[in-house]
Amino acid sequence: MKYTLGELAEHVAGEVKGDASCEIESVGTLQHADNTQISFLTNPSYRKQLASSQAGAVIISAADAEHCSINAIVSNNPYAAYARIAALLSPAEEYETGIDPAAHIATDVDINNNVSIAAGVVIESGVALADSVRIGPGCVLLKNVKIGALSVLTANVTVASGCEIGERNLIHPGVVIGADGFGQAMDNGNWIKVPQLGGVVIGDDVEIGANTTIDRGAIEDTIIEDNVKLDNQIQVAHNVKIGAHTAIAGCTAIAGSTKIGKHCRIAGMVGIVGHLEIADNVTITAKSLVSGSIKKAGVYSAGTPLEPSQQWRKNTIRFKQLDDMAKRLNKLEKQLSSDNESGE
Repeated sequence: MKYTLGELAEHVAGEVKGDASCEIESVGTLQHADNTQISFLTNPSYRKQLASSQAGAVIISAADAEHCSINAIVSNNPYAAYARIAALLSPAEEYETGIDPAAHIATDVDINNNVSIAAGVVIESGVALADSVRIGPGCVLLKNVKIGALSVLTANVTVASGCEIGERNLIHPGVVIGADGFGQAMDNGNWIKVPQLGGVVIGDDVEIGANTTIDRGAIEDTIIEDNVKLDNQIQVAHNVKIGAHTAIAGCTAIAGSTKIGKHCRIAGMVGIVGHLEIADNVTITAKSLVSGSIKKAGVYSAGTPLEPSQQWRKNTIRFKQLDDMAKRLNKLEKQLSSDNESGE
């Protein structure tokens, strides 16, 4: 499907710079796009590629417009504009509605209009599927699961009993929603399993990446609010609450009963200790360990950045000496203060 540059600009409320009648068929990178494709620029370090780009058009900010000699859409948010244009030029794959004969479905499942259920799906008693839900191959929905309209479970997704998934969600392969949380009580040297009696409640417009796991609550529910975006291989423990519009990158682990605010950004491989509270609008950089609550919005970091191994070894030795150095410094400060008072 083709669109003129003018039509694309109107779609994203942008301004055309150049030939509005230029026809665009798809998207491409600045370096490799041809004259039928549109690209984008958000990082100034790629301006040198803009100068030699063969793209039919590029999406840029007003600040970059002076560096652009080809057709362009000027936008206040080039990356968001690119996302909308890419979705328009690459529409989602169409799928057939209906139930594949190789699916196993209980007799009392509530299936609404335009639902698609693929081969190998298992759906247990009491499940409710709203309009235009798509359940991909190999998915398992246990008893009394509810899934809202237009949600897609791509393949091999497991949703445990009693969990609720909202509307327009996209859940990628291998996701497990509602497995038991890690609840164990020690009694005379033996672990006793604590029953996990809550569920998982997921809002609308949520995306969950491949092989991410979201555990059911111990008593009350684990909650994922609207428009949360979770990357691949994230662990969300029991009774965690993730606020609306928060995005979390891959391999992050969130321990039980932690509450994460709205509009947070959490980078990859972050570890978050249980029973904490993180305020709204918090950004946590990669590989940080969050061991205490964060009460104010802002950017937070922890961990040791990469450096040459020899320097790292020296710094590690110094780190072990810090406590002794601090004690000696404190002693010297007290002695200096005492000497000054004596001198007076």
